[in-house]
Amino acid sequence: MTTENHQEGTGALSGLTVLDLSRILAGPTATQLLGDLGAEIIKIERPGKGDDTRAWGPPFLKDAEGKDTEESAYYLSSNRNKQSVAINLASEEGRELIRQLADSADILVENFKVGDLARYGLDYETLSKRNPRLIYCSISGFGQTGPYAPRAGYDFLIQGMGGIMSITGDPLDHPQSTGPMKVGVGIADVMCGMYATVGILAALEARHKSGTGQHIDISLLDSQVAWLVNQGASYLVSGETPMPLGNGHPTIVPYETFPASDKTFILAVGNDGQFSKFCSAAGAEHLSVDERFARNVDRVRNRDVLIPILQDLTRQKSAAEWIELLEGAGVPCGPINTIPDIFADPQIQHREMKVEMPHPTAGSGSVPLIGNPLKLSETPVQYHRSPPVRGADTNSVLASKLHLSDEEIAELTDAGVIEDRKI
Repeated sequence: MTTENHQEGTGALSGLTVLDLSRILAGPTATQLLGDLGAEIIKIERPGKGDDTRAWGPPFLKDAEGKDTEESAYYLSSNRNKQSVAINLASEEGRELIRQLADSADILVENFKVGDLARYGLDYETLSKRNPRLIYCSISGFGQTGPYAPRAGYDFLIQGMGGIMSITGDPLDHPQSTGPMKVGVGIADVMCGMYATVGILAALEARHKSGTGQHIDISLLDSQVAWLVNQGASYLVSGETPMPLGNGHPTIVPYETFPASDKTFILAVGNDGQFSKFCSAAGAEHLSVDERFARNVDRVRNRDVLIPILQDLTRQKSAAEWIELLEGAGVPCGPINTIPDIFADPQIQHREMKVEMPHPTAGSGSVPLIGNPLKLSETPVQYHRSPPVRGADTNSVLASKLHLSDEEIAELTDAGVIEDRKI
């Protein structure tokens, strides 16, 4: 899907202004989602450097000569629909500009270390006195309180500390087990950003009733623990420590990968009826009436017996043959796609999960991005700004929001308080 820069102000959150003091992934994920839904996002970046992820490459977007630009794929993944304003927070003049921008903002999102913004006079207590309607979302590694509050938090650390690595990977007794394994994307960051978005939207609804904003304290670690979901609840109920099962499921069998004659595929039998259908399709009806396997609870208890039997069966056909056969029988199954497979898939293409947006430094004239999965019937997601070049909107935002003159902006630029880049 190739997009044009749609007119702003038509999304579900149009009319709202978000001051984005976040960087890396959790905060930018939240603010990109708000921007996709129509909010105006003003992203504050450090002059000369910008968001940390701008340097997290390769790969980088290529210019017309095939050379790397300053826009990494990592940065591009979570910063569309934003304006970039480069302000030096180390200067009092820069901090005062932020305070003035916060005076008219609806939402502020930040992920500084606990206490840093209080030293700058940019904390919730200070800014909310100036703007009582401000919704101020603090994203941190460990929260604003507690013994770990001063620590810095990164996704990898949180995946380890939050338990998800302990249940990811091959079983520990597997001959090729490499031990605990992290998820292949920064899922702790992403999920924290999603929870932050939910909190912000809840605070907006509360403000409709009270007229005042509030402080949202959300941490990567809390979010990670929250999405342990069934595995965390299983421990709390049973007292037994969940262990990694590779691609297996702790409470559903068969629900994992199986070898075909050519490659591996997924079999996801969710109930006893589906297991009976699988057995019929596979010519193994006797398994569905075997008292060891007839019910899911029995299949879970006897998985070590059942799985090798099923593996012998699945090796008799190719993955494509199994998928065609089982889909026809109403048994959930599917391939294991690579990322190139994903973007070539007709369903993904139909759902417009890849979009192209015009970009000023891209040699091709546009940048490919992953689409937003939300499909709203009346207020659809809009793609109106490609991920901005650092400082691209400094002058225009300060002029429109703070009514600074060209002379005042030039003085701030000369003093190193702000950076404006014309691309």
